[in-house]
Amino acid sequence: KDESIQSKTIIFIRHGESTWNDTFNKGSHRSLVVFVIGYIPGLMKSLMYEMYLLLTGKIDSWFYDSPLSTLGLGQTEQLAKFLQSPPATLTKQEKDLVDILNNDASAPASKFLASPLRRAISTVAIALRHRLEKSSEAKITIHPSLQEIARNPDTLSITPPHTPVTASWIEQDYKPIPDLQHLLHSHVDVSGHVGNKPIDTNGLKRMTAFNEYVFSSDVEESYVIVGGHSIWFRTFFKTFLPYGVDHVSKKKKIVNCGAVALTLMKTKTEKDGVVYMVDPKSIQVIYGGFN
Repeated sequence: KDESIQSKTIIFIRHGESTWNDTFNKGSHRSLVVFVIGYIPGLMKSLMYEMYLLLTGKIDSWFYDSPLSTLGLGQTEQLAKFLQSPPATLTKQEKDLVDILNNDASAPASKFLASPLRRAISTVAIALRHRLEKSSEAKITIHPSLQEIARNPDTLSITPPHTPVTASWIEQDYKPIPDLQHLLHSHVDVSGHVGNKPIDTNGLKRMTAFNEYVFSSDVEESYVIVGGHSIWFRTFFKTFLPYGVDHVSKKKKIVNCGAVALTLMKTKTEKDGVVYMVDPKSIQVIYGGFN
C-alpha cells in the first residue's frame, strides 16, 4: 500500500561557462573550426595563467575548481537581466517561477542551495544578487551532495572546509559587480561545506543525499533553488524520471545559466521503501533550456 506522496518544486540553475570549458569544450558560441584552430593557443594561455597563479601564491586556478570565464560572467549577467525584467510573453506559470527566484513579496518562500564549486556559487550569487541584497539574512547554503559527478580537476573544490569562498582573479576584475567578494562572504553559508567529495561516494549516493535533505526538517520551504552542474543535473533526470519516459533532459545538458523547474516527489511503499521520482509533466524551462 502506498503512503501519501510528498512533493517539492526544485529549480536547477546551471553555472555559466568556466575557464575549463573555455579551454576544452567547443561550446555553442563558436564553430568547430574556430575551436580547433584556437585549441593549442588557448591551452598555452591557460597553462601560462596557471603558472602565474601558482608563482604568485594565489589560492586560485584555471583548471582546479575552475571559475567562471569572462563569457560565463556575461552569461550570468544575461540571466540576472532576464530575472529583473522578464519578458511580457512569459506564461503565468513561468512568471510565478521567476517571482520565486526573485523572492518577491507575493511569492512563496524558497531555499537557496549551491554546489561547493566556485562557478556554481558565483553564478547564482551574481544572477540572483538583487534577491540577496534585499536582506542580510538571505543566504546561499553550500550542500556537498551537489558537487559535480565527473572526476576532472575542475570538479575538485579548492575552497577549504567551512571557509568563505574567494572570488577568482577574473571575478575580482568584473566591473558590473565591484563588491562580488563581499557578496560571497556575506551571503554564502559554508557551514555545510566539508571539502571535496569522499573517494567512496558516487553520483547516486549524493543525489539520494540531496533528496533526503530536501525532504528533511532542515528544509521547510516547498521550493528549492539549486546552483549546480550539467552532468549532475542530467544524471538526476536519468535516475528519477520514470524509466519508460523519453525526455530531452535525459539526453541533453541544461545550457550555461539555464534555469529549469521540476517537481520532485517522495513516497514510501511496502515493497521498495522510500522512492523518489520526478514528475515528467512538471519539467518547465524558465530560461535557456537544453542543448
